[in-house]
Amino acid sequence: MPIWKQSVTLDQLNALNRNTMMAAIGISFTDIGDDYLRASMPVDARTHQPFGLLHGGASVALAETLGSTGGMMTLDPVQFVVVGLEINANHMRGVKSGTVTGTARPLHLGRSTQVWEIRIEDESQRLVCISRLTLAVVPRSAI
Repeated sequence: MPIWKQSVTLDQLNALNRNTMMAAIGISFTDIGDDYLRASMPVDARTHQPFGLLHGGASVALAETLGSTGGMMTLDPVQFVVVGLEINANHMRGVKSGTVTGTARPLHLGRSTQVWEIRIEDESQRLVCISRLTLAVVPRSAI
């Protein structure tokens, strides 16, 4: 059974990225499942650190993009928004080129907080980064 409260298409999600950091580093939503959201990101000059490897911060940007977007999709956007409280990331393997793909799944969908796990894998489905994102659910009127 789907966890989403909003019916959104990949085109609509990708349109939200226009003129943002996500567009600048090439993040693109690729799949919406019943209980997960997936996006990919190129590993190239935009996302490299000085030694030619995927920058850990780029992985964290992908993870937070996925978790926050997923969090918003589980809520009524007229009443609530989510904001990041904490994110952590363990970087397991270096990547020099190609594409990485992140998959976000909720671990906890509460009234005031959400916790999301984001797995980022390389093109061979090897784990590159595992991240956990904690979100606060905030009434839209409070913003």
